[in-house]
Amino acid sequence: MAEPAPGPVPIRIRRLPHGEGLAPPAYATPGAAGMDVLAAEAVTLAPGARHAIATGFALAIPPGHELQVRPRSGLALRHGIGLPNAPGTIDEDYRGELKIILINFGAESFAIERGDRIAQLVLAPVTRAAWHEVPALDETERGEGGFGSTGGHARLPR
Repeated sequence: MAEPAPGPVPIRIRRLPHGEGLAPPAYATPGAAGMDVLAAEAVTLAPGARHAIATGFALAIPPGHELQVRPRSGLALRHGIGLPNAPGTIDEDYRGELKIILINFGAESFAIERGDRIAQLVLAPVTRAAWHEVPALDETERGEGGFGSTGGHARLPR
């Protein structure tokens, strides 16, 4: 039997004037991992264009966490709308407006209206690294092989 998920982590949110009337980020279903975030402005993205879309909110993410910004699969599949830096990271010490960088990978212009769901936010714990310089690394079967060294798609079962 699966362990129950921990309780919700509180995130402080400050509504900005142009965010009036918009819902804060929210889970669409009880099992959703990501919270839908809405656009606070109307923008038309030409093919190949990028824009940092305002959400009308600023956040205070709890220490030891980040918000990952992820694309919406429906926008990606149907319209070619994605995030050029997916997943984006909102750090715990950032206090400015949450903006979502969208890009139009599609062949046609795409209109975003105020209130449209434009991305998903996933709250995630952050593990901090501590670097330790060593004269040599332990050997592995893979060794220094990278970028396709484990085989391409032809080796996958059909």
